[in-house]
Amino acid sequence: MTGFLFELTFLLAAPVWLLMIFAPRRRVTERLAASPLTVLPILALWAVFAAPVLPELWAAVSSPGIDAFRDLTALANGAGALWAQVIAWDLLLGQWMYRESRRLSISPLLMAPVLLVTILLSPIGLPLFLAVRAIWTSRRKQQPSLVRA
Repeated sequence: MTGFLFELTFLLAAPVWLLMIFAPRRRVTERLAASPLTVLPILALWAVFAAPVLPELWAAVSSPGIDAFRDLTALANGAGALWAQVIAWDLLLGQWMYRESRRLSISPLLMAPVLLVTILLSPIGLPLFLAVRAIWTSRRKQQPSLVRA
């Protein structure tokens, strides 16, 4: 059962990611990306994973140390809880990046690979997005504005 729930964790986030990447201009994508509620089912799974290992989880977060986290992740539910937490926060991060890119009119063709990297390795995806955003806004400021007569 734990293995199924582990896989379900990402499957709950996948539709939002797919919409942000492949249907960025759709109204449904805009609505989903604007809602923090997308992570609630994932956080519900976090609670299912965390409940049986609450003492180990509490030990790992209240007195952080590599050994406490190693002990926690050695437990299937501990690894599942950490996975669900990562998936939830990565999704929120991806939604923010998507919305920021839409606000700045960054091309969806440019954002698709950035979002894909973020799904896989958010510690690389976020700095990559911040660099793209900085370059994009810098270039827009350098372009002469069109003056209407």
